[in-house]
Amino acid sequence: MLKVGWRHQEAWHKADGLRVWAGAGDVRIVDSAVLASTSALLLEACDPGSTLTGVAAGDQDAVTAGLLRRLWVEPQPGHPFRPLTDMCRWWAAEFETKYAVAQAESRIDPGLARAGAEWFRALPASADRSVLLCTDLHAGNVLAARREPWLVIDPKPYLGDPTYDPLQHMLNCPDRLVADPAGFADRMAALLELEANRLRHWLFARCLVESLDRPFLGAVAATLAP
Repeated sequence: MLKVGWRHQEAWHKADGLRVWAGAGDVRIVDSAVLASTSALLLEACDPGSTLTGVAAGDQDAVTAGLLRRLWVEPQPGHPFRPLTDMCRWWAAEFETKYAVAQAESRIDPGLARAGAEWFRALPASADRSVLLCTDLHAGNVLAARREPWLVIDPKPYLGDPTYDPLQHMLNCPDRLVADPAGFADRMAALLELEANRLRHWLFARCLVESLDRPFLGAVAATLAP
């Protein structure tokens, strides 16, 4: 399959990540090229190619967790991957800029906003483990295949705290997230053998920095506030 797209900042080093994983839970990469702002990837085709969104929620959790644990490897010295710290600083600064000019009715409590941005900056630096992350793994980016039951597509690789990595899956399950954010975090932490309290902190911070674009996340963040 040939995938051609805009080469945006979050997706830098996608081809590098696929080469490191080499098909161990992800689609195999055959070749890649970058032309100015365009990237092209020649990838293994997934057949039948249906997404993980079609299976039960509990099964989605289990499949996502199993794939993430396979992807969490330590790349060789000299790798090109950026630290998760960089991405989180950028997102926190972007949130603060948007918050400063947002309408009053769109703003979450200033104390929570400040705490969320602070946590989002601090958490990556306090991790006791650093691995290659997918950062955008959710059911829509997992396809059924013949070589393996499920394969990851479209990673956005960074290097950092593995506790960050289940967040996109959780944010893509809004009904479950709103109903019981702490319980959802505890379930994913158990499946991934992560510290549950740390995942709750990550979820709080991520919900906060996305709350201006997705207002319901502000209420989720408020229930998780440390």
